[in-house]
Amino acid sequence: MLQAKWEDKKAIIDLRERILNGEHPRHEVFDFVKSSPEETIFEIHVPRPAKPLRDGLEEMGLNVSLDELDEEHFRITAEKN
Repeated sequence: MLQAKWEDKKAIIDLRERILNGEHPRHEVFDFVKSSPEETIFEIHVPRPAKPLRDGLEEMGLNVSLDELDEEHFRITAEKN
């Protein structure tokens, strides 16, 4: 089950451990994004660039950016307008 930490209108989701354990939770993220209110900012932490996740968020109409924070730590930021 997807867990998010909320800070005002920002949902922070850390998927690093799950992905490193072989899980592919992108559809859970998509469902979470769809059910979240407009103007939500999503900060998603992943161990690699996660192109399928980023592409899916862009296909949903979100503005998406990627930052490399450290080795095996990337942050995807997406905004739902």
